[in-house]
Amino acid sequence: MTDRREDRQFDLKLAIECASAYSTASGLGCTVSDTQGTVLFEAGYGCAGCKICEASGLAKEGCIRSQAYGMTEAERFGGKYIYFCPMGLTCFVSPIMGQQGSTAKITVGPFLMVDRDDYIAFDLEERLGLDSETMERVLALTDRLPQIPAGRVNSLSILLFMAVGFMNNVSAANRMLDRQDSDEIQGQITEYIMELKASEKPPRYPVKTEKALLASITDSDKQTAQKLLNEILGYILFSSGGNFSEIKSRIYELLAVMSRAAVDAGACADEIFRMNHNFYQQAACTVNIDELCILLSGLMNQYIDNLFAFQDIKNADVINKAVHFMRQNCTRKIALEDVARTVYLSPTYFSKVFKEEMGQSFNGYLNKLRIEKSKRMLLQTDLQLVNIAGLSGFEDQSYFTKVFKRVTGVSPNRYRKSGGRLSN
Repeated sequence: MTDRREDRQFDLKLAIECASAYSTASGLGCTVSDTQGTVLFEAGYGCAGCKICEASGLAKEGCIRSQAYGMTEAERFGGKYIYFCPMGLTCFVSPIMGQQGSTAKITVGPFLMVDRDDYIAFDLEERLGLDSETMERVLALTDRLPQIPAGRVNSLSILLFMAVGFMNNVSAANRMLDRQDSDEIQGQITEYIMELKASEKPPRYPVKTEKALLASITDSDKQTAQKLLNEILGYILFSSGGNFSEIKSRIYELLAVMSRAAVDAGACADEIFRMNHNFYQQAACTVNIDELCILLSGLMNQYIDNLFAFQDIKNADVINKAVHFMRQNCTRKIALEDVARTVYLSPTYFSKVFKEEMGQSFNGYLNKLRIEKSKRMLLQTDLQLVNIAGLSGFEDQSYFTKVFKRVTGVSPNRYRKSGGRLSN
């Protein structure tokens, strides 16, 4: 193996030592590869040595694409991510950081996170539809696969993240964990403050902007949420006249509203409270306005990430992608088949997995998302029910009213008249 160190921005020797040690300690395969998927080193039963795709007739490019997807999601979720390869086997990955960002990765897997019989029945037979001859070749190779209980997988991915973090210098690790460009955030805040200074009338608190921010958190739209948060922070900084104590109090009030929105959207309440507690501890020691704004931005992104916190379920990657697609498209006409297609599963198998993991049917969850959209429109607009029904994804006002009452316990009109106070 030729080490073209001049072309790399990370210590390959240290990465190899890390992968070797992790593989020995865990009994799992560990692969070091660059961002294009070129394997630089492998210890144990890793993806490069796995012949299951080849035996099943699937192209190796599918593995490379799934690895690239895992790498992207690891960067987005703070340095670690659990995903499934095209054969339905489990892997997890952590990026290695260089001076300009991610420059390589360490991938652990493939391995089984479900019983071998379940894997054969659902992934090989139902999802992939392998014929008997192909099935025989694939089964001969699956005997080599390690099997890890679902409860251990997240802990093992955390250990990999910590091991890889050791290799990354402090500034690069902070860039990966913060997931925000502080210069850009402060630039947007400053720009909005300049707009407020140029206005002729004293600005009022941007209530509409706050409502839009909460809607963006609910919709998991990080980019829009960050922009709206920056505008609100700009108003707080401008209207407080630089009084740090007042700025901190107003940020605490905003935090309470944001956390309630996250919980209402389905985030784990206990986890949100834990995040808030950590924020208050850090904020208590902060005397810098810029640092306080960065802390709040990071917390908001944690809220949104928590909406997709499925680490403890065996089909985490499938549910993550399915729910994200549903949240982004629930106001238009989508069917179970559309969502199943996005996660590369048959509609029958996807329906079964979704109900097992989410505790409710696909249609039940989709209607819940649509009702949350309609609630905001009922309280924030004067639109007629027929229009709200259509904009929420319901084709028929009568059906919308029926579903709304089943979910909330009251009719849309009563909910609107009560200001949202009458509901389950």
